[in-house]
Amino acid sequence: MTRIIKKKVRVSALGQHICMSAHKARRVIDQIRGRFYEESLMILELMPYQACYPILQLVYSAAANGIHNLGFNEEKLVIIKAEVNEGTASKRLKPRARGRSYLIKKTTCHITIVLREISLNEYVYPDYLAYSKNPEKPWIEKYK
Repeated sequence: MTRIIKKKVRVSALGQHICMSAHKARRVIDQIRGRFYEESLMILELMPYQACYPILQLVYSAAANGIHNLGFNEEKLVIIKAEVNEGTASKRLKPRARGRSYLIKKTTCHITIVLREISLNEYVYPDYLAYSKNPEKPWIEKYK
């Protein structure tokens, strides 16, 4: 007996060396992780943080990759993975009084957004509640 394994197709977008601290970007990423694509766009457009704009561009880019390359339906796209890692810190010297200088670190971060198309029967299926720690977003834990 042969088993047919359906591979879960994912699309991603990676933004590297974005000029903001990883802590500020994580504050926004935590709000959209596990949400549907269209819902996350509304959240990002209405949040008052500066970190929203580069994250919004990455979510657009990941969705465009899925729609154009794989023919995904944008109503069924879910953000299954969104992570922020620290990047390199560029160091600058600021002149101070009496000929001294202070070191200023300009931090960067790397942001990864992964989307997956999920069907409605997968979304509503009650078996997913057993896999999830968060009953509001039951599909996150199973597809990591």
